[in-house]
Amino acid sequence: MKLKIALLPGDGIGPEVTAQAVSCLQAVEETFGHEFIFASASVGAVAIAETGDPLPEDTLALCKRSDAVLFGAIGDPKFDNNPDSKVRPEQGLLKLRKELGLFSNIRPVKVFPTLIGNSPLRREIVEHTDFVIYRELTGGIYFGEKTLSPDGTSASDLCLYTEDEISRIAHLAFKAAKNRRKKLTLVDKANVLESSRLWRRVVTKIAESYPEVALNTLFVDNAAMQLILNPGQFDVILTENMFGDILSDEGSVIGGSIGLLPSASVGERYSMFEPIHGSYPQATGKNIANPLASILSAAMLLEHFGLREEADAVSKAVDRSLREGIVTPDLDPKSKYGTDDVGHFVATHIADGEDYRGLNKENIGLGKSTII
Repeated sequence: MKLKIALLPGDGIGPEVTAQAVSCLQAVEETFGHEFIFASASVGAVAIAETGDPLPEDTLALCKRSDAVLFGAIGDPKFDNNPDSKVRPEQGLLKLRKELGLFSNIRPVKVFPTLIGNSPLRREIVEHTDFVIYRELTGGIYFGEKTLSPDGTSASDLCLYTEDEISRIAHLAFKAAKNRRKKLTLVDKANVLESSRLWRRVVTKIAESYPEVALNTLFVDNAAMQLILNPGQFDVILTENMFGDILSDEGSVIGGSIGLLPSASVGERYSMFEPIHGSYPQATGKNIANPLASILSAAMLLEHFGLREEADAVSKAVDRSLREGIVTPDLDPKSKYGTDDVGHFVATHIADGEDYRGLNKENIGLGKSTII
């Protein structure tokens, strides 16, 4: 298969982790006989510094010419600490989602058996965690009309949804549940918000077309609590933009590190794949950022295009890195391995699968992990 992939490394650790994802895709390319054509462009704070625009037209044009987008991270403290800033890195990401029509954000949350001890929750609570969040991505309060009074003392953000916006992501979520454990949980605030009541009416009606899927509903405050008390009860979670943003970040810490979770943002024509973590500016340039979420996002890219064997090979290589303890310090404070070491290990072992007898860990730091 031939794919054109736009690379948007972005800010902070984005370029570092994206580079490792690219290395893994190149390993897949060589092993399975595909052709991946990569082209890079700037976005976020880096783009603001270069052009004054967090999403330059050239970047958007590249994304629209590509089959998929591999995104790094976005954000910079100088903007985070300045609430009066009129131009912000995050505006670039929001505009990109809207321009590409990426209405569905898919975030799997799964606990790796070898890392259960890293979770802040007890083993018996987290060991069966395996769910996916379908978050509506181009509507709601993030994109609604925003107002600020002339004197700066009052502000408003409009949360607007249409039946069509709800319906299109609901169908994707039900189809996913149909192929998983056949349970879908709608998270809303229908006891307070009119927009949530619309969500509940539309989703309840659509559920009639999927009789094999059990529909459950939870208010968002209860859902946030249940994610901590019993995350194993969830299969597919469907929710609106802001609730999905918050719940997916909460879900990310269940497994012990936000550096492990990938995501896909898809629409009718375009698709984008990115780790859910932020730009982590404190780690920039230190070779300590965890690249596994970015690498697993690349695996989701492969699966999106029907390359399931290839995606599985990436996932198995990641599993092996975790089993062998080839991880960054966020997963093991005593680890001597950096971002580059972990990425190199995964890329090297994509073709090897489980066919190995031993591992020479001493060579990993030299960039040449070997099979003995």
